[in-house]
Amino acid sequence: MSLEKMSFASDYMEGAHPEIMRRLMETNLEKTAGYGMDEYSEAAREKIRAACAAPEAEIHFLVGGTQANATVIDAMLRPWQGVIAAHTGHISVHEAGAIEFGGHKVLELPQKDGKLTAEGVRVCFDTWKADANRDHMVMPALVYISQPTEYGTLYSLGELEAISRVCRERGLALYMDGARLAYALACPENDATLRDIARLCDAFYIGGTKCGALFGEAVVFPKPGTAPHFFTIVKQHGALLAKGRIAGIQFDTLFTDDLYGKIGKNAIETADRVRRALLEKGYALAFNAPTNQIFVALEKARADAMAEWVDMSFWENLNDGRVVMRIATSWATRAADVDKLIERL
Repeated sequence: MSLEKMSFASDYMEGAHPEIMRRLMETNLEKTAGYGMDEYSEAAREKIRAACAAPEAEIHFLVGGTQANATVIDAMLRPWQGVIAAHTGHISVHEAGAIEFGGHKVLELPQKDGKLTAEGVRVCFDTWKADANRDHMVMPALVYISQPTEYGTLYSLGELEAISRVCRERGLALYMDGARLAYALACPENDATLRDIARLCDAFYIGGTKCGALFGEAVVFPKPGTAPHFFTIVKQHGALLAKGRIAGIQFDTLFTDDLYGKIGKNAIETADRVRRALLEKGYALAFNAPTNQIFVALEKARADAMAEWVDMSFWENLNDGRVVMRIATSWATRAADVDKLIERL
């Protein structure tokens, strides 16, 4: 008898948090200004500014992560400049060359546990600066990191401070991709707060698509004027949402009563249960990731057999012939589904 197939493939498969759906429904027939100029979007901005302790921050609501990354990076770089990223970074691997499509080279560096190091950033910039042919080369001008990383790992506060310090000493901008930021903030191993991120980064975004919203990312520039005319640049990129209040309402809800700070807890707790069960049952974890993404190294035949009853994401092939498959939990993962997964393992 075939088993009912479950899905743990990603953390954006569900719709939206019930409170967001309730507020969207109750405001559905209101007429408000467009393009994020409405009262709900402004209320969301004020709440995000307070949460980040950045009272003058400029905040823009975009639809998705790749769109946010491509627009922000293009806005912050001049035509001859490029962006430093780990070779496993999202913009390096999983954005179909969106950054290069916008005219900027991704300057890939080696990673450790999915992370850049301050020393790696320093060497990259200093090597470019010391090269007599640097005028013929792409200039490193911005550093891209994500929290959590593609491997589900976390930058510690100390690591973020070290990278930020090198960036400021060398005149580099620091940009953080926060697609799964709620899951980083909810993880007990995390020691970097939103306020720390706003203090250390020149730009970052607060992910909504993977963290309880129907869609949407809140791009934050802690210091005004960091990316002049950003509204117009968003428009040029086809990223300006006419019915902007739909994104604004969602972030207003996420930042009411600290919902965003709480929403990731379920994902972390359910992921911990799955992680413990995998280890108890003899499975091998590919990476030591403490957040909501679990990476399992499997023999190909075993992965194929498991695919009959559970959707996982393919991640990468290992040199020994095994494959790495990802199990992801979310804010909406149900305990009953985790029970079934553990039982079938």
